[in-house]
Amino acid sequence: MGHTARDREKLLLRIKRIRGQLEGVQRALEADADCFVVLQTVAACRGALSGLMAEIISGHVHDHILDPAEQPTAAQRTASEQLLEIVRAFLK
Repeated sequence: MGHTARDREKLLLRIKRIRGQLEGVQRALEADADCFVVLQTVAACRGALSGLMAEIISGHVHDHILDPAEQPTAAQRTASEQLLEIVRAFLK
């Protein structure tokens, strides 16, 4: 079973929250809300999407790059955590 199947419920809940945020952007635009409110809501959507991307990338690294059937070396574990730290920083 892949990480997206294993984490399906958690990922789907994130997507539902993102959908709600996007609907909030739509409602704000339809209501002629102040542009600051619209921009703030869009920024929240972007952050939520970035979090979703980071979560999926993390699962990919741990399940497909580091073979879960084999014990990764200390160097592999360090390199994978460094990579994920960079990805999370990039996505912020």
